[in-house]
Amino acid sequence: MSVSVTLPVRPGSVPVLARPSRAPEEKGRWWRFALLILLTALTLIPIAVVIGLSLQPSAASTTTDPITLENFATVLTETSVLVWLRNSLVVTLATVLVSVLVAAPAGYVLSRGRGRVVSGYSLLLFVIQSLPVIVSVVPLFILFAGFGLSDSLFGITLVYVGSTIAVATWMMAAYIDSIPIALEEAAWIDGASVFGGFVRIILRNSLPGILSTAIFAFLLAWNDYLVALVFLRSELSFTLPVGVQSFVQQNMTDWGSIMAVSVIMMIPPILLFATLNRYFSVGGIGGSLAGR
Repeated sequence: MSVSVTLPVRPGSVPVLARPSRAPEEKGRWWRFALLILLTALTLIPIAVVIGLSLQPSAASTTTDPITLENFATVLTETSVLVWLRNSLVVTLATVLVSVLVAAPAGYVLSRGRGRVVSGYSLLLFVIQSLPVIVSVVPLFILFAGFGLSDSLFGITLVYVGSTIAVATWMMAAYIDSIPIALEEAAWIDGASVFGGFVRIILRNSLPGILSTAIFAFLLAWNDYLVALVFLRSELSFTLPVGVQSFVQQNMTDWGSIMAVSVIMMIPPILLFATLNRYFSVGGIGGSLAGR
């Protein structure tokens, strides 16, 4: 807290206020700023190491340059990385699309609905999301094998959607709870239906919640290794996390290729966050009720 001190003045002179003492506050800010820099550096060190190793020549390389793109050229031209990248994008985008389309109306019902059915549905979602995925992997694999879905992108997409839908619904319900129901009531008075109020009021004001749900589903499907390892068998069906293991052999590991594929895996999430960061906003709903 800054304190202003009034100095004694002589008659006829203008009072002068002493400059407030802000040294403790500025010192505290600098400490917090330095701590944030330290934490950011610790977070970025592994990423810098991966990028650095991907740019170093491999053991079989004949180049003398300390920095080279040979590892990227090798994995993009001599391996199935592009196929794995396409598989990962297809599975991930399908998971995000289905999860958001299902979680948005389900979260609305969970937030606005009342009754035994809604309470039972809420309890069921809570139980489902508390169970780890590993518990259902083997039974699902046996079930999917009977339908011919054990080595297909469609089958693994179903698993990812089932894994994300419970948490995605809770995320949407929590965000819709923050939207005043008075906005919907005003729309109903103006003649809008329940579905019209949901589309025009809820969805328009739920963009940050929808993006958060989409990012959660994206990261879960994009980074998954365990489920893909169990379900996918053929090389042409691999996603990127499973394809990376093909560079690890019994007596030798191609670290340059592994780091190059890791850098390729980091690019889509980085682009996603960089693109959607501007659409996250807080406090935009409260102004809709101004003057009411």
